[in-house]
Amino acid sequence: MHVIYVEPDYPSVRREKLTVWCALWAGGIIGPYFFKNDEGHNVTVNGDRYRAMITNFFIPELNNHDVQELWFQQDGATCHTANATMDYLKDTFGDRLISRFGPVNWSPRSCDFTPLDYFLWSYVKSLVYADKPQTLDHLEDNIRRVIADIRPQMLENVIENWTSRLDYIRASRGSLMPEIIFKM
Repeated sequence: MHVIYVEPDYPSVRREKLTVWCALWAGGIIGPYFFKNDEGHNVTVNGDRYRAMITNFFIPELNNHDVQELWFQQDGATCHTANATMDYLKDTFGDRLISRFGPVNWSPRSCDFTPLDYFLWSYVKSLVYADKPQTLDHLEDNIRRVIADIRPQMLENVIENWTSRLDYIRASRGSLMPEIIFKM
């Protein structure tokens, strides 16, 4: 989940934001999903909205793909780790849940390990702001376009890089990582 802003040309204009979520694996991306209320207005994310997205968007989309041995990984955001959310995710993914308070505990300061953070959001932002979107609709269209244009080979390279990072972490017993260059 990531918050992306419209950056107006005029500093006196208030920044507007979208909250967007995606899932990523070597074979594709599910999303983007934009958090909106029933009237279509952008909203912040809470546990109820996050669970609704997982239940009504992610799981049905996931069922449309042939993903074997799925592990679900998320960060420790409060909406992700609310008791009802964690109960639902544990029921859904069992021991294949990587999350704060999950069966496999994910380090709270580990953004360099997550492909969504070190690849997807950086890559998306580098392209969606190229034409300086001035409205949320324009920004949302750019996000959809950029994500749709990401090719499977790029995702395979991302996951290969991620497994190399994990191998390094295991071998070094969690010590600091030297500069790792991302390869696409």
